[in-house]
Amino acid sequence: MAHLRASDDLTLAYAQGRVTAFDRAWQLEVERHRAQGSSASFLGADSVAWDTFARQCRLDDTARRCHEALDAQTAAWVGAYVDGVNDGLAAGAARDERFGRTGLVPAPWEPWVPLSVWTATHVLFAGFATKLWRERVARALGDDAVTLFATDGPGTAGSNGWLVPGDRTTSGSAIIAGDPHRFIEDPGVYQQIRLSCPDYDVLGLAVPGVPGLGHFGHTGTAAWAITNAMADYQDLYAEQLRPAADGAGVEALGPDGVWEPVHRHTETITVAGGEDIEVEVLETARGPVIVPADDAPTETAGSGTGATGRGTAATAPTAAGQSLSLRYPPRVREDLGFAALPALLRARTVADIDRALDGWAEPVNVVHAADSAGGLLHRVAGAVPLRDDANRLRPVPAWDPRHAWQGGWAETPAEPVQGFAVMANARGIASPLGVEFAPPHRANRIRELLSGSADWSPKAMAGVHADTYLASAEPLLALLPSFEDLTPAAAALRARLLAWDRHMAADSADATVFAAFRTATVRRFAADPVFADLAGAPSGPEVFHPWLYLVPRIGYALEGLLATPLLPALDRAAHVRAALEETAAAGAPDTPWAEVHRLTPWSALPDPEAQWPGLGGDHDCVNATSSVPGFTDLTARASAARYVWDLGRREDSLWAVPLGADGVTGTPHHRDQLPLWARCELVPVVTDWTRLTKESI
Repeated sequence: MAHLRASDDLTLAYAQGRVTAFDRAWQLEVERHRAQGSSASFLGADSVAWDTFARQCRLDDTARRCHEALDAQTAAWVGAYVDGVNDGLAAGAARDERFGRTGLVPAPWEPWVPLSVWTATHVLFAGFATKLWRERVARALGDDAVTLFATDGPGTAGSNGWLVPGDRTTSGSAIIAGDPHRFIEDPGVYQQIRLSCPDYDVLGLAVPGVPGLGHFGHTGTAAWAITNAMADYQDLYAEQLRPAADGAGVEALGPDGVWEPVHRHTETITVAGGEDIEVEVLETARGPVIVPADDAPTETAGSGTGATGRGTAATAPTAAGQSLSLRYPPRVREDLGFAALPALLRARTVADIDRALDGWAEPVNVVHAADSAGGLLHRVAGAVPLRDDANRLRPVPAWDPRHAWQGGWAETPAEPVQGFAVMANARGIASPLGVEFAPPHRANRIRELLSGSADWSPKAMAGVHADTYLASAEPLLALLPSFEDLTPAAAALRARLLAWDRHMAADSADATVFAAFRTATVRRFAADPVFADLAGAPSGPEVFHPWLYLVPRIGYALEGLLATPLLPALDRAAHVRAALEETAAAGAPDTPWAEVHRLTPWSALPDPEAQWPGLGGDHDCVNATSSVPGFTDLTARASAARYVWDLGRREDSLWAVPLGADGVTGTPHHRDQLPLWARCELVPVVTDWTRLTKESI
């Protein structure tokens, strides 16, 4: 792990950029190209869908505009980081054979690239693609069903965080702990690092390619951590487009009934091993067009009546031939909140952190913070536009003035910390800002575990991180006692499931059996005729397809679907009973959960020789190693880092990441933390400079 010490903040930012480039040149160049929509130039055709989205969404142009709007001091700080990256890229690339294998040659970073990386990392974080799914549901099942699959059942976003005040700790000082849940990538999405200069000495988790420590940091006297607030702050607009009168341009129907000019140009995506692809880029007054008319839904608006029988053309906002544009705050405000990053590094108290976060913009987060003097903070930070509530649910008509943004921004809530504070993406402090949240199970379980002691230490927090209790199993299991006349095998399986302790422990064969039963249930639900209009392959841009498949949607929403009154034709009990019989007939597997629940991280260039560990946990456990119920028991999403910040003695803090500090495959520190992370073990934070090996850059 890099511990960097410099004479001033700009030299330190330079050092952070240079060290990151030396350790993670491949990762940095992959992220830069993804942000700029040019990754297919060395990764091939599989990257075209993302590159097309990045260009049509104008991610890099948005970052450039945000950079131009930075204050001079922040721009200089970001520029110093970029200078360091540029000075370290050649040496970093020389360490990594993937550059030679793909023919990728590092190119100098432009000053705004860190903002571009940040924008690309978070543009899908708020899940606006869920609005495409809700539109599909409304067409198939009627408007009343628009939130039928709401992820107050598990969703694709999630993190844990908890703050324990000093009156409940062994040291008398607060402890902040938690873990961000993200897709696990190789190299890892977080970088353990320490940044020290005369103005500050801060350690934490950096996003490679971005200076500072935006999400998790400890300054010695103050610390902060975040989770996704699950806020809704990106809107999709159905656009009516037509050729302009001059025949050369395009116009869009605006909310005042006037046809407005549309920005239009084409860009070329170079594809390794394939033909170049021309991409048309359109932008209306609302924002970039990310679903062209040719890719828009082909159903007639309001044609779906489905199970509820109430689909109406009057309420369905989109129809065949209409494009969809995206309006998102960074492009509207020309601000990502980057000025908060250097301010956080200088924080000495909770009040300092609070002031810094007043300028936070993207993404919208729930924050815990504490300081060594006893200060505590629990707040939301980020930019959420004021607009009509309907904008939050589905694409809305661009020509209706009701759906225009109102020009202001929602207040970000804050709450006093009483007892302890927990953030796990559930309804709570951020409820006024969102639509769908994570179920309460993780948050409730963390509160239950924390309530079991008033004497918490940093080391004891590992037990909270590792907890595998699956509360969301109960509604499905609760149906089993009512079944009569089961086959002997199914009756035995029922008895086994009801006796199970509900823990998705790595060594538990019962957990494997439950997962098999759950999979059979999900698939039988998905095959029911009531969902026939949702069962087909998704249409539209490929980048949004993960949000649009029926089986994962049922898997994540199963808890709600077992109880909803909106689907009277769905015979839940019959499906669950049949799934029980099916699982029993197949032979209940006597396999530990970790043998089938294995890590499968994303990599731009996968290592075919890599061996990845099996894990305990599941999507609704505190140890949230997300499978996709009904589709796979493998996990690509889990804790991208774990941390415990001790406000009494920073050197008693603990942390771990899934892989290691070095981004180069095969090096000693590339995956040296993987076995510890898989067991939910944490490693000590080192702050004593005499224990470190000094190298000069």
